[in-house]
Order: sequence, then structure tokens, then C-alpha cells
Amino acid sequence: MPLPMIGGHEGAGIVEEVGPGVIGLEPGDHVVLGFIPACGRCLPCSTGHQNLCDLGALIGYGRQADGTSRHHTGEKDLNLMCLLGTFANYTVINEASCIKIDRSHSLHTACLVSCGAVTGWGSAVYAADVGPGDTVVIVGVGGIGASALQGAKLAGAETIIAVDPVEFKRQKATEFGADIVAPSMKEAFPLVQEITKGRMANKVIMAMGVGHGDSFNEALELTAKLGRVVVTNIHPYSENQVTMNMSNLTGMEKQVVGSLFGSANPRADIPKLLELNQRGQFDLGALITQSYALEDVNDGYRDLKVGKNIRGTLTLDASL
Repeated sequence: MPLPMIGGHEGAGIVEEVGPGVIGLEPGDHVVLGFIPACGRCLPCSTGHQNLCDLGALIGYGRQADGTSRHHTGEKDLNLMCLLGTFANYTVINEASCIKIDRSHSLHTACLVSCGAVTGWGSAVYAADVGPGDTVVIVGVGGIGASALQGAKLAGAETIIAVDPVEFKRQKATEFGADIVAPSMKEAFPLVQEITKGRMANKVIMAMGVGHGDSFNEALELTAKLGRVVVTNIHPYSENQVTMNMSNLTGMEKQVVGSLFGSANPRADIPKLLELNQRGQFDLGALITQSYALEDVNDGYRDLKVGKNIRGTLTLDASL
């Protein structure tokens, strides 16, 4: 992403003004800002894959969809992270990035469904297709992993094993419904082997902060025959080597599936997840460990780095 840049790819707020040609939004509307736009008209959107909207190709360039900038410092243009730039009191974004929500939903928790909560929940419910009685391993218990854990529970998983090297996150995982926790996939292996009588896990969801290609063989070893490994965490863009036993993959018909934005349709699934939260079937508030003022954003990043938070949020206007 070219600098200078306004960071922030998740957020919720209130529409201040709309430009000419904008339909479906008006001043005063409450919106969640989807980190991938959903135009509703391109081929992926029109075939039920809004998470793969063609406008998503623009999120790494920092400009508006028309190639211009609406944010400046002096005469210098400012770029926006994922077309949003939510680390600012005001921003200008494309209507394709806005999902209107009911005003009964708190903006303090609605911001979480802008990316992480939907990504984790959809990774379990859609990409992994967790079903009743499944044994599920979730690797990484940050905001995405904790949401995947809740999604797997809601989908009917019988046993959920959460893997994270940070003790605090393993403790939180049990609060979100994990039955067993382990600090690593290697240490999770004998536990999964014992509880499944050697069959291993039906679904393994990779939700750690940064993925590494040399960890895939461990993920496959945790996976049962006909089981599925879902890769929802991001890997380094330059990484082009993965370590997997291909005989294991073919001989037991295992699957490795990529998932972006939880393989969800944000215009349908963002309101759905907010309603599940309102009904007590998904707990967004429990994902937030701490909130920070905008000027304390670096404290939030430090806490994220050392594993003190499941999710940290920024509050730009305490009156909302």
C-alpha cells in the first residue's frame, strides 16, 4: 500500500453526506464499512460471491474506484487502506463499501463485522461447512479464530479444539465454547487422536495472524479422511512454497480450501450476524478486550503484538 496512507480497514459509522448518483443511502444512515466492496453488479456479486467483488482488486491501491483521491495533506494525496481509511474522524468512500444497518445495533460492536467477525464466522459456517457432530480444530484465537469458534458452535460442532501459543487466548477460547485447548498443532495432535479414536478432525480452520507454508503438513495430519483444511489467515505475498504430504492429501481425499471474508455475502451476512448478536446467539461484545482513543492507536498495536487482546477497537466519538 503506497504511503502516506490513512490506516483502518474495519469500521462502522453514520453517513454525513452522499454524493450525486448514490442510491440507497442518505444522511443519518448507520453503516458498516465492508473491507471488500460489494457492488452487486459484477459477475462474482451477481452469482452470490460478493466477497470476491471485482472492485476488491482495488483495495491495495489506496485510491477511490475512479483512481482519484478525496483525502489530502496540503497538496499531497492521501491513500486509504482497503478503500476505507477508518483511522480518521471522517472519510469518503464508495457506496459499494457501505452496508446499511438498523440503528438498534451498537456501532461499538457493529464495526467488528466489517471484516474479522464475518471472516471467522463464515470460515466455519460456509468455507468449512461445519455440521452437527463434527470435530473442529481452530488454529489461532484472535478476532477471526474466536468468531470461527462461535460459528462452529452455532453450526453444531460436537467438539472444538482451539490452538494458540498465548495462554490468555486459550483461556478466552474456553469462554467462547472450546472444549479442549492446546498451545500448538503438534501438541493438539494426540488430543484430537484420542477424542476421535484416531479418525482426526473433520475440519481444521487456519486463523492465526500470519500463515506459514511449512505448517500445512501439521494441519493435514490433524485432518480426517474426507476432511477439510480452511485457509482464512493471510500468508506473505511472496511465499510460494508449501510443505504438504501429497499422498496424504490424495490417498485420504482431504481438501485444502481458501476463504476470503469468510466466503460470505456481506450485504446479507453482516445484517444476519448483527441479528444473531442481538438474539444472544453470537457474542460480538465478548470479542472486544479493550477500546482505545484514536491517539492511543499505537498502544492498541502493541497490545495486539504481545497477545493481550482478542480484539481491540478505536472509539472516535464517545457520544455515539
